[in-house]
Amino acid sequence: MKAKKPLFVYVITAFCALLCCTNAFAETVITKYEDQTSSASIEPVRMNDQPGIAVVFKGTDDLHYYGTSEAAPSPGMELIITAAADGLTFGNAVYPEYKYFNDPAKGEIEVFVGDFKVFVPITEPTSIGAGLEKTEVTATIKGIACTSKVCLMPFTKTVTGEIDLSQMDNWPKIDFKTAPPRAGSAEPEQPTAETPTTTTEADTELANFLSGYTETGTEEESTNSIVWFLGLAVLAGLSINIMPCVLPVIPLIIMRLVKQASESGPRRVALGLAFCGGIILFFAAFAVISAIIQLSTGVALDLNSIYRNPTAVITLFLFIVLFALVLMDVLTISLPGSVAGKQGGGSGFAGSVGMGFFAGILSTPCSGAVIGAVLVWAQTQPPEVSAAALVLMGVGMALPYAILVSVPKLLDYVPKPGTWMEIFKKTGGFLLLIIAAKFMLAALTKDHLINVLLYSVIFAFAVWMWGTWVSFSTPQGKKWTVRLIALAIAVVAGFWLLPAPKQSQIQWEHYDPAIVQAALENDEPVLIKFTADWCTNCKVVEKNVYKDSAIAAFLDERGFVTIKADTTQEDYQATVDYKAVFKEAGNVPNTILLNPDTKTITKLRGIFTQEELKQAISEQF
Repeated sequence: MKAKKPLFVYVITAFCALLCCTNAFAETVITKYEDQTSSASIEPVRMNDQPGIAVVFKGTDDLHYYGTSEAAPSPGMELIITAAADGLTFGNAVYPEYKYFNDPAKGEIEVFVGDFKVFVPITEPTSIGAGLEKTEVTATIKGIACTSKVCLMPFTKTVTGEIDLSQMDNWPKIDFKTAPPRAGSAEPEQPTAETPTTTTEADTELANFLSGYTETGTEEESTNSIVWFLGLAVLAGLSINIMPCVLPVIPLIIMRLVKQASESGPRRVALGLAFCGGIILFFAAFAVISAIIQLSTGVALDLNSIYRNPTAVITLFLFIVLFALVLMDVLTISLPGSVAGKQGGGSGFAGSVGMGFFAGILSTPCSGAVIGAVLVWAQTQPPEVSAAALVLMGVGMALPYAILVSVPKLLDYVPKPGTWMEIFKKTGGFLLLIIAAKFMLAALTKDHLINVLLYSVIFAFAVWMWGTWVSFSTPQGKKWTVRLIALAIAVVAGFWLLPAPKQSQIQWEHYDPAIVQAALENDEPVLIKFTADWCTNCKVVEKNVYKDSAIAAFLDERGFVTIKADTTQEDYQATVDYKAVFKEAGNVPNTILLNPDTKTITKLRGIFTQEELKQAISEQF
């Protein structure tokens, strides 16, 4: 006869079972900022009669994740969820219907906020072995979270939970309105338990592991390191003067030195030091901004960050174009007579400081290895040390000019003013246009680049109107009428051309006849969009039809393979096949629909609407 177990054994057993269930669905904090927080847990569920897991988010109302790559600060920072478990294969996550957040830079954008669920389906439930019952599931959550005030650091978090596969038929059912399928997302393929997770996750795990280590070293070594790097900061600043990005401003600096050579000794030195002060002022301003951002968000900022921001790049580009037009005498900038006529010629000192500040701006894209090393080190130091390093870089850059103006005999070797100065000045204007174009080529997408370059021509025309259509003797009424028209042209064109174009949500395949044939052999309908970069009507169709999320969802629902056929150049494969295979003369835009069931071809030539595309598909497919 078996001995009867004491009551406390049953109590402990029940408590442990309850604890296991609780741990299976335990919440993990994903991100937190002040009073705003968001956590997630895993639950086994069924959706549309398909088994899977639900990643259940619980959060506050002012902390959101991004729903699409277009809404996110950059592609890959939208909310991305994957899952893995031994013996199971998971499909792509199904996200809930978007909510909308008014972003100052992008307007209404798609976000996830507060409490919501994401469903990750099990795509091969029949592969579950008879001996596999309970298994641990790991959900990887990747993205960036923002509030209405600040964006936090990008994260990769994992949430784990145990699910009972033997109860799969009894898992609770869920249902919610889903977001349109993601097209062109940076969402990775689903990992399996046998494959390693992403590098980012591995890096995070390593960082957490090393957090328990203690850095060794003496206080003397630390002090010596700081002194050595501060000296290196001065050397880095000196090296800036030979960087390619500073070359366009060298003519302006030489012209200023030529003018200063004819000044009296004290004024010449003062103007030269004002120029040096402008250089140091730029680096000091950057140090202050960097410290504020680092203290408020914990994010380190480097000098090159402004060249990764399209708004900052476009602003700088137009500023450089404006400066080039000034050098070409299209526009004359001068201070009011009441200011310029004061003691010491205030305009000379203001111009010297401004020129130095401008030289500092142009120096940053070409940061060499030494500059990069100093910047990386500076961002790891306390704010006061970091600021000192950045300011000393400015001192190093300004040092040659300070020596030049402080030693009168050196300026005696500078050529006297003459016709060569005008040629030199206008050459500097063309060099500035070259460096401006270089900024844009590296910073913007192709379509955005074309629009900004087009706007720069309109902007230059408006500046020309402002500077040359009127003169000093023009009546005030006529003068301001002309200038208001010039300003209106620049502003209206800016609203039209400068915003970043909306990205298509359709995942386009590049044209390849093999892809077309394979799709048709698999009984998949095919949509081929024949287009070209120089085609204005193509851009109209792209904007009004293919960039609409409803069209993307419609095509995905009908199972279309969508292909972009670029006919920009004559030797492109799409151009050749457009004439040889599809028997078209070459005019674009043209959308061709291929139906493998009825063996029919439908062509939508020229500009068409969303309704016309839907009607053609509904009638033929």
